[in-house]
Amino acid sequence: MKKLYALRGASQCENTVKDITDQIAAMYDELLTVNKLDETEIVSVIFSVTSELTAANPCTALRKSGRAGELSLFSVQEPECDGSVERIVRVIVHCYLDENRMPRHVYRNGAEVLRPDRAGAKGLYQRMAQLKNNSL
Repeated sequence: MKKLYALRGASQCENTVKDITDQIAAMYDELLTVNKLDETEIVSVIFSVTSELTAANPCTALRKSGRAGELSLFSVQEPECDGSVERIVRVIVHCYLDENRMPRHVYRNGAEVLRPDRAGAKGLYQRMAQLKNNSL
């Protein structure tokens, strides 16, 4: 039996069409891979974007990457809040998975700091090292 889930993800991007497209495609592919998800099981995809990312709409970027051709996509701008992590694209993928499956979320390329509990130890330690070295 299938159950409706909301998979979450986020990625930090440079403000270029290429990087936004590359990061969105990689995040989307990873969500599908780790959840053993086929696009036919996806109901909709909603993106939110911080105000610094103006080079490309993530919906357009995902479609131009050859993915999500028949899916309902939507994008909104994140509210600006003091102390927020910059250059972030977040995603919610509404999909059907087997009801006994544990959904897995994807936080990558600097976005691990948003949800260290979901990013895994490797992602969190890499992000902490980047922040410590001011390498972002």
